[in-house]
Amino acid sequence: MTSPFPRDPRRRLALGQVGALAAVLALPLGPFGGLARAQPPGTGLPPGIGQGPGFHDPRSAFKPLQEREGVVSWALLSSVQLKPERARVVPTFPPAVQALNEKTVKVQGFMLPLEPGERQRHFLLSAVPTTCSFCVPAGPEGLVEVRTRTPVRYTVDAITVEGRMAVLANDKYGLLYRVTEAEPVP
Repeated sequence: MTSPFPRDPRRRLALGQVGALAAVLALPLGPFGGLARAQPPGTGLPPGIGQGPGFHDPRSAFKPLQEREGVVSWALLSSVQLKPERARVVPTFPPAVQALNEKTVKVQGFMLPLEPGERQRHFLLSAVPTTCSFCVPAGPEGLVEVRTRTPVRYTVDAITVEGRMAVLANDKYGLLYRVTEAEPVP
């Protein structure tokens, strides 16, 4: 009997992340719109709101991303304010983030595949590398959905893509940012 899972560990990782993301996105929204997690003291936010760009584990084999000239910073993207409202979270984007809507931008991050395979056309970029193939490493402000023109080879290293940014105020999956027509750039 053959296993339904590919032998290539990169493909196994991709399948695991697809399942993890599907599980997280399928969770019912609680009174605060998401999973309960501890928040920094003094933020005044309920658990699960305002995750920021995520936590880069100092034991990680991957270096943290460095801010680069001409690349949208994760500090800017995570400056969105999130407010629970009924069964969803309502984002309030600062003017600098709103100005990115419908603009061509460069974004760097770590790839979280949404489809199986060595080449990806649809994936998430995260501000921090994943430490677990079943975990989403950040809140919605630490993720950007990417759709590329041509397939991009899966990598565990940070990549930079350039494409058209959409700032999403009411995405059905709870995403805040999407880059379409993307191409990898140095």
